[in-house]
Amino acid sequence: MHQEFEPPQELRDIIKCFWYDRIEFGEEESGFEVIPDGYAEIIFHFGNTCSIFHNGTLQALPSPFMIGLLNQPVNFFSKNNLEIIGIRCFPWTVFDLLGLESGKSGVQVFEHSVTKLQPTLRNLIQSRNIEQAIDEVKQYFLKAHSQIPDKSILFKAGSAMREKNGSMPVSEVADAAHATIRTLERKFKQSSGYTVKDVSALIRFEQVRNQLLINPDTNLAALAHDLGYTDQSHLSKEFKRYSGTTPAAFARNAKK
Repeated sequence: MHQEFEPPQELRDIIKCFWYDRIEFGEEESGFEVIPDGYAEIIFHFGNTCSIFHNGTLQALPSPFMIGLLNQPVNFFSKNNLEIIGIRCFPWTVFDLLGLESGKSGVQVFEHSVTKLQPTLRNLIQSRNIEQAIDEVKQYFLKAHSQIPDKSILFKAGSAMREKNGSMPVSEVADAAHATIRTLERKFKQSSGYTVKDVSALIRFEQVRNQLLINPDTNLAALAHDLGYTDQSHLSKEFKRYSGTTPAAFARNAKK
């Protein structure tokens, strides 16, 4: 069961959407894969534990935790019933939103006052008041939004990058943001821990992934052309870099 909720107008430069998911597993610990995309996510979870392997052992994650930008798929584990409320953020805003130093690590545990929402959200989830739980999260981030310094350069750059599906050269991104390349790169690195090129590559990969999920029979050569890859080989190389598999194998799995 998956539901997505639009953010209020005031948050649309920072948050892509809020979402709720309910996953039913068996009694045995089961894994599920999260594939990279161009977003960072704040994850609240309820019901059974949500765990990852760390240093060879399965370790439970606190609620909430963060999934920053990923360079490769990450496997999470749970059993029985797992419910999730996610805040899908643009990667150049999430650290400022939480008042944290930027970092590259994919799955991150953090300390922040947002953790105080956990008991309220748990009670609402248990009583099946999903929309009210989402409203609680929205209200929290509406208040947090006022603490973010002016990031107009990043907002303009990010909007241009997403509009062009990650295929815009860095020089054109800087022009869209009315900034020099040097200034833009410095601000991007400070806010997300990544370069403009890094984030653009993930946004473009996300478009390929989504297209193959929706239409596994998509012509890869045409898709490579549409998204500004040099050729199909370039697309396949980048896809395997982030997904660990080829576009053809991914499409076959999507068909199943």
